[in-house]
Amino acid sequence: MNCEQAKSISIIDLLTKLGHKPVKVRKHKVRYLSPYRDERTASFDVHPINNEWYDHGDKQGGNIINLALNIMKYLNPEQDYTVSDALRWLENMSGLAPSIKPIQEDKDYSNNESCLSLTKVTAIERPRLIEYLASRGIPLSVGKKYMQQALIYNNESGKHFYTLSFKNEEGGYELRNPFFKGCIKPKDVTFIRGKKPEGGIHLFEGSMDYLTVVTINKGKALRDDAIILNSVSCMDKATGYIKGYGYKVAYSWMDNDMAGKDATASLDAFFKTEDGLQHQPMNYMYAPYKDVNAWHQVKLGLCEPAS
Repeated sequence: MNCEQAKSISIIDLLTKLGHKPVKVRKHKVRYLSPYRDERTASFDVHPINNEWYDHGDKQGGNIINLALNIMKYLNPEQDYTVSDALRWLENMSGLAPSIKPIQEDKDYSNNESCLSLTKVTAIERPRLIEYLASRGIPLSVGKKYMQQALIYNNESGKHFYTLSFKNEEGGYELRNPFFKGCIKPKDVTFIRGKKPEGGIHLFEGSMDYLTVVTINKGKALRDDAIILNSVSCMDKATGYIKGYGYKVAYSWMDNDMAGKDATASLDAFFKTEDGLQHQPMNYMYAPYKDVNAWHQVKLGLCEPAS
């Protein structure tokens, strides 16, 4: 997608997809609560005729590309985004990116996610969460760089509990602790900009896979960009970050199970639609173990080798 194609996407349609509803509709403008900052009184106007916006509270305005950059930064303030990132995100949101058929996986979530709500997110400090990272072979320094500690409220039981949290591109969170695996919706992928991208993109199934490879890399951020799917069912959401970006090599770190094999095959088919993009599956490195973290644990002596 280029800039002209992006500008043809309706800002109102984009806001609708993101769950924003008009507060006031007039002949030549539609007013909303700002989609990229917190406010109680609506001051964000969209002008449908010229497909532009203006935020009176922030004194900013422009086209849909400017808006996309602001929204992406709001959802992930620690990440720096470029116009190319915004174009990929808009392509993904508009449904124009080539799709990959989602792979279904067995759910092992230990709670009904619909009854969970996020109370607060802070730096990791709970001993049990630190011990959990250590049990997976992940140093606290790496965990703190990419994860946070989340206090979750279960509306059914009326109780709070702590988990590690890993934020995605839509503002949702993947949640993990020794006894629980789940998420705070919306479910989406996580994109992490590489230290010095040189034409590569890494795709991981889950956050622990990504943190494992960072740990193996002596705790240093990967040189190339990375997408963490957070579930193989989110594979179709990754295409907008890859299509037309000019990557030369795609490294896939899928699991050594049936779902992982299906995911690798689906990714391979998609990568073949990109000129000059070579696919390098990495799961041979950690076979016969299920994933790269299981292999990493064995290497560290944290669990028994496969028989």
